[in-house]
Amino acid sequence: MTIGAFEDGGDHAAVCAGQTASSRRRVLIAGTIGTAIEWYDFFIYGLIAPLLFDQLFFPKFDQLAASIAVFATFAVGFLARPLGGLVFGHFGDRLGRKSVLLCTLLMMGLATMSIGLLPTYANAGVAATIALVALRFLQGFALGGESTAAILMAIETAPGHRRGFSAAVIQAAGPVGVVLASFAALAISRLPEADLLSWGWRVPFLISAVLVALGVYMRLRIEESATFREAVESEAVPAVEAIRGHWRPILIVFFAEMAQTSYFYLTAIFTISFATRQLGVQKDVITQAVLFANLVGLVTMPLIGAWSDRIGRKRLFLTGIVLAAVSMFAFYGLIASRDTVLITSAVVLAAGIIHPLMFSTEGSYFPELFPTRIRFTGVSIGKQLGTVLGGGIAPLVATSLFAQTGTTYAITGYYVALALAAMIALGFAHETSKSRLLG
Repeated sequence: MTIGAFEDGGDHAAVCAGQTASSRRRVLIAGTIGTAIEWYDFFIYGLIAPLLFDQLFFPKFDQLAASIAVFATFAVGFLARPLGGLVFGHFGDRLGRKSVLLCTLLMMGLATMSIGLLPTYANAGVAATIALVALRFLQGFALGGESTAAILMAIETAPGHRRGFSAAVIQAAGPVGVVLASFAALAISRLPEADLLSWGWRVPFLISAVLVALGVYMRLRIEESATFREAVESEAVPAVEAIRGHWRPILIVFFAEMAQTSYFYLTAIFTISFATRQLGVQKDVITQAVLFANLVGLVTMPLIGAWSDRIGRKRLFLTGIVLAAVSMFAFYGLIASRDTVLITSAVVLAAGIIHPLMFSTEGSYFPELFPTRIRFTGVSIGKQLGTVLGGGIAPLVATSLFAQTGTTYAITGYYVALALAAMIALGFAHETSKSRLLG
């Protein structure tokens, strides 16, 4: 049996006619800017914490234990995402997508700014560490709603033949956020060590205040999606209907998301710590590599999204999974070369070209598997659970595997297993690019 999209009444093009071209552009621009800000807030921790937080918040541990603690705290943000997805999915399917976009942006911004104001372990002891974990949880809770709401607004207002492109533009906001975070991390990494540890690390977190104000202004000016407004029915408890009647596409999204997110976090976030701590690579070499990869991703993602409108989502997603699994056999060997060109090439190929084949197409592919009345909830359950058990724990698992085995082959095997599970799951999914959105 294959899972796909079909029309349950009314033409999506006719629904979209209720919104002008300028209104659709505002939705796309506001979604892109707001999502970039959210990902900046979420990823600034991932880029700075592996470099400094072992000293600032976990100074009592040895180096390996401190690295594991940093990644465990990083994973807390992912553990919160399913809960955020479930809560915001409920209100997004009941009340609309726009209100969720505003709420998640404010919550993320406040949590990020608060991290920048935290006392360190030296000043407040374990209370500082607990506060860091709590704020990281709030970041993940907010992102659990944001990462789906912006995509739904984009595809539910886009013409049917441009859903893939529109969703990919929103997805490309992720690399925009990572690029901004990378610039911030790169800038502070060049500060003297004393300045970096005393005040420099706080600046990228505090900058969030300005970015959030811009995002809120943009989102206040958009309309609710026409598809949601025209939906003929809604569910009292969307999660119950999603699990009861749409568990198959939820499982497909879950396994596909595990493969997608784990690949990025193994080749980008984990690599920062692995390269600098275990291999002695200079901090600016690896942060620049991540920066270049995301700059490339800014170009490749919209192109791949538009390509998916022509040849289909499933084919491109599967191609990405296969290439990701194959590339893992050489990736860490290139990093271990300690050669700047080889390191940069490996990270750019992985995070800037291969990963976008999955990331840019899932933005339209996953929502197209669900009807409007439970679309937010259905996508959120599968996507956020897949993110937690994929990218959320990938750096922690990789660090532990390397500590136990002393080799990266175990990490490669770990990813190949995830990729195989995703390929099997996608075998039960149908192509959706030429179908109308479910009613």
